[in-house]
Amino acid sequence: MDIFSPEGLTILIKTVGYFGLFGIIFAESGLFLGFFLPGDSLIFTAGVLASQGFLNIWTLITILFLGAVLGDNFGYSFGRQIGPKIFKREDSILFHKKNLDRANDFYLKHGAKALILARFMPVIRTFAPILAGVGMMQYRKFFIYNLIGGALWTISIPLIGYFLGQVIPNIDKYLLPIILGIIILSFMPSIVHLIKTGEWKIVIKKLGEIIKK
Repeated sequence: MDIFSPEGLTILIKTVGYFGLFGIIFAESGLFLGFFLPGDSLIFTAGVLASQGFLNIWTLITILFLGAVLGDNFGYSFGRQIGPKIFKREDSILFHKKNLDRANDFYLKHGAKALILARFMPVIRTFAPILAGVGMMQYRKFFIYNLIGGALWTISIPLIGYFLGQVIPNIDKYLLPIILGIIILSFMPSIVHLIKTGEWKIVIKKLGEIIKK
């Protein structure tokens, strides 16, 4: 079963139910191994299924919200506990202490915006809370914006799926293009950031170096 296809997502959601959805969103929000999971398309499809009576939309949103917030908290705790140990030595094979300092500076300056925007960005939302912990971001600040980002993500996308499922007849036929559109929109904040900061030139240069190799 291809869990990234509309049919695969539908079967997966119907099979795992609320508790399975909680586990998937928890893993994608704060576990290293969860970065590949289809968070946006999953919760959108769950919203569509709620419009068809397979799930209760408010129970769904509550479960997703808890999974997102608790997952981020786990990622933050992991980063805070393990991060200093990883970066303890100035010169190690894989890590350098200066990266910890950079993470700390980044979250002091952009922590709120980074945590909220990361919710809508695949892969990045998995590592954002871990890096916040590594960077020793103040927990009170992290928790507040974790709640805001988690609420915006787990309320907006399922509700969009829910309402589209109610107004578009046979929406199942259009799930593939809609999901592809959601994936593209999920990467838009990163693209806009790269364009505004001029970092797209660095990305193009790196890609060129990779292709040449």
